Amino acid sequence: MLLDEPTRGIDVNAKFEIYALIETLIDQGMSIIMVSSEMPELLALSDRILVLSQGRLVKELAAGSTDQAETMRYAVPKSDRGEVVN
Repeated sequence: MLLDEPTRGIDVNAKFEIYALIETLIDQGMSIIMVSSEMPELLALSDRILVLSQGRLVKELAAGSTDQAETMRYAVPKSDRGEVVN
């Protein structure tokens, strides 16, 4: 199943209901690909996070062993961080 911003624009209670539904589907063996701009949501619900930057896959992270800061380091292009790009 592909979920694109599954909780955008909904209240907190509804978010928790959607999270519970997603976890139920996973427990039943369904594979889910989720696209979300909400980092806490990704970290809480994902096994793996694939980080894209400028339209390219730049890093695959294990959600259980990463945090928002590390994920954003890969998401923000080096040139936007003031680093020299070759």
